[in-house]
Amino acid sequence: MSERFREEANAPVRRLSTKQYQGLREVYGPIIVIEGITDVGYDEAVEIILPDGELRRGHVLAVGRERTLIEVWSGTSGIELPATRIHFVGQALHVPVAREMLGRVFNGLGEPIDGLPAPIAETMANVHGLPINPTKRSYPRSLIVTGVSVIDGMNTLIRGQKLPIFSGSGLPHNQLAAQIARQSHIADTDEEFAVVFVAMGIRYDDAEFFRHSFEQSGALSNTAMFLNLASDAPMERILAPRTALTLAEFLAFEHNMHVLVIMTDMTNYGEALRELSSRRGEVPSRKGYPGYLYSDLASLYERTGILLDKGGSITQVPILTMPSDDISHPIPDLTGYITEGQIVFSRDLFRSNIYPPVNVLPSLSRLMKDGIGEGFTRADHPNLANQLYAAYARVQEVRSLAAVIGQEELSEVDRSYLAFGEAFERRFVNQGSDEARPIEATLDLGWEIVSLLPRGELTRLTEEQINEHYVPQEAAMAEGQGA
Repeated sequence: MSERFREEANAPVRRLSTKQYQGLREVYGPIIVIEGITDVGYDEAVEIILPDGELRRGHVLAVGRERTLIEVWSGTSGIELPATRIHFVGQALHVPVAREMLGRVFNGLGEPIDGLPAPIAETMANVHGLPINPTKRSYPRSLIVTGVSVIDGMNTLIRGQKLPIFSGSGLPHNQLAAQIARQSHIADTDEEFAVVFVAMGIRYDDAEFFRHSFEQSGALSNTAMFLNLASDAPMERILAPRTALTLAEFLAFEHNMHVLVIMTDMTNYGEALRELSSRRGEVPSRKGYPGYLYSDLASLYERTGILLDKGGSITQVPILTMPSDDISHPIPDLTGYITEGQIVFSRDLFRSNIYPPVNVLPSLSRLMKDGIGEGFTRADHPNLANQLYAAYARVQEVRSLAAVIGQEELSEVDRSYLAFGEAFERRFVNQGSDEARPIEATLDLGWEIVSLLPRGELTRLTEEQINEHYVPQEAAMAEGQGA
């Protein structure tokens, strides 16, 4: 090290004002170290001012008696130790929020990227949200209609629920995310509904797909989009879902709106968390992820729900890609513990040209039973969903048997299950990416398909329901051929 650089590196820190200092002790990775300061707190927002006037942001990572560590969100390249100024804001990062943010596109920090001026902020809100008293939570009840039969009919999304989608690399989760955002609504009510859509670590063409999809359909008018590209700083990827959820909380609990938050891709979020943890020198846990991955994911997912004294609600649909289609990977594994169910994509169904390729057998909505049936959808909905699930599980057994002995050796009942399985996948699960099915149409379609089975096989349905909705096999087959 040259004598000049040594002198600069050891230059004393100068206090410029109550909360502003000049001079750093050390820089490594995304971390800068400053000595001899007081009256700062953990996670306090920081502004880093370079000699050329460039402004970067960060936060206090650790506070000690002698040293304070600051993480710079956009990186430390170009930072000069003696000339860089540090301004401590005095509080955690706050972002502007307003109802006018609906219909706009922002980056992960909440800055507009659609070429329009920044909305006038109604208030500044803590990006980490406010803790919710568990005793003030209301139990989720009513459903959100997505227009996707395999979700509405068999894995119903309940208002206030966290229902993740487990996908895989190359599967059409982006198309389904956009479809849910475009089509979702609350049936039979005039209460206000909004969508907060946040994409993390996505490619530029994917970002343009989402933007174009919402603009063309008109859904952007009640949607706030937060786009973080793969080329953006990892720390912005960590902040993007928090910024989006801060707006969702404001709309739900200050404007009494029902807000659906769609977050994709949580795996990219986890990768950014692992990268930052490695740069900080933290001890890794499973597959290199930090040991606090569970609590970090929970800090996002648990910002969902309904409050007793508020009229709005927040519902989450996080989407994550499973590396190597491994559902036991840390991110989907821990997500499953925190959320109330999961929707699982099948690569085999995708290869069969089924969209959306949802495998209903490992999929589950734990709150579904509390938001369907009489008074919510239709009285026969719970039993019909159970019958479809049970029959499709039997289809897998029959297909395995047919692979051994051949279809010609199967009984008449087993062959009816094969016909049911084919119709279930091709007509009920499969639908167009722009097709929005009303809940009544989904249930009627379910009855047409389940009617391909003999009446004696419908053990999950009541006799009254069968008499009212069962379609004779000849009519059911005619309906299938017409479709």
